[in-house]
Amino acid sequence: MYSSKKLTVISDTAMFQNESGLFAFGPVVRELEYIAPFFEEITWVGFEQIDKEGDLSMKKIESDKIKIVLLKSVGGKGFLAFFKILINYPVMFFVIVKSIRKANIIHTRAPSHPALIAFLVSFFMKKNKIWWNKYAGDWGQLKPSLAYKFQRAILKRMSFSKVTINGFWPDQEKHCFSFENPCLTNEDIQIGKEIADGKVFLPPYTFAFVGRFDDVKGVSTLLNALKTIPSELIDKIHLIGDGPKTAIYKSEAIELGPKAIFHGQLEKLKLHELIAEAHFFLLPSKAEGFPKVVAEAACYGVIPIVSNVGSIEHYINKTNGFVWNINNKAISYEEVLKQAILTNTKELDKMSTEILKIAVLFTFENYLRKINQYILN
Repeated sequence: MYSSKKLTVISDTAMFQNESGLFAFGPVVRELEYIAPFFEEITWVGFEQIDKEGDLSMKKIESDKIKIVLLKSVGGKGFLAFFKILINYPVMFFVIVKSIRKANIIHTRAPSHPALIAFLVSFFMKKNKIWWNKYAGDWGQLKPSLAYKFQRAILKRMSFSKVTINGFWPDQEKHCFSFENPCLTNEDIQIGKEIADGKVFLPPYTFAFVGRFDDVKGVSTLLNALKTIPSELIDKIHLIGDGPKTAIYKSEAIELGPKAIFHGQLEKLKLHELIAEAHFFLLPSKAEGFPKVVAEAACYGVIPIVSNVGSIEHYINKTNGFVWNINNKAISYEEVLKQAILTNTKELDKMSTEILKIAVLFTFENYLRKINQYILN
């Protein structure tokens, strides 16, 4: 293991501080607290977002090794938003450089504005530092946005660094390592298997969606597909998440009646409780790296009905789920959904058993092993 143990994390993760303590986006908090024993201290740079107070996706930071550094949140579209981003770059630059100097292991989380600044700084601060850059987007995306394309291009050229990405790609650069985003523990796997073993694949079925409520995640697509399914084949539809278009989606779901349940944001325990009830996990997304929620659902033997974006097909195939090719206009998501629910019980049982093997890859224990093998050595 690398001898020095001071880590600086550069991100645009939402965080805030109040009289109760330090809070940040829950999945990232859990990830950093899990690796905290590796380090003497962790300095975590992120975006201050007071409006997230009370948001159930935020989690209190319990580890006293983690200290946060707050940046003014920037982003958005249009000239005014771009201007605000531009004038904040010098301030972000000095804060980020100061934080980088504190540690010899630098972990950036991209794509983001703070990560971009850190990339550029890294070319001048290579000595005695390990640069560990995580790219959360779709590494193989053919037509990414200009910002994503630019940051991905820089990472491909940072051969002195270690870049962790979703999936396994042809001609992958030697300094780029395929990592699964951790979201499960070995205890989760054990509990999940017990629940999966008792799951019976007979209608009426329970469906689940977890994610941001917007068109990119395909919420309208899945709702419209479910409307074509005979009502007697549907028990419940758990819709977990939030977003600016929630009211629109609730209106679109009226035809599904009380079977469509909008839960909003949930804490991890309640989230897993609802996912565990499901037979099928729905995600007809238009863009992904690899969504953790697919692995969380897999932990309970929930069969995914997903699109073929990002690295999803690197893990999901006809043996453990149903994959919708979004580029094939001849076959709709509705047809893939119908194929799934018309598959016989014996085949669905086999798929449920197979998908459990995917969940194991997304444990924190596996993540720690890869960090030791590829990052700290």
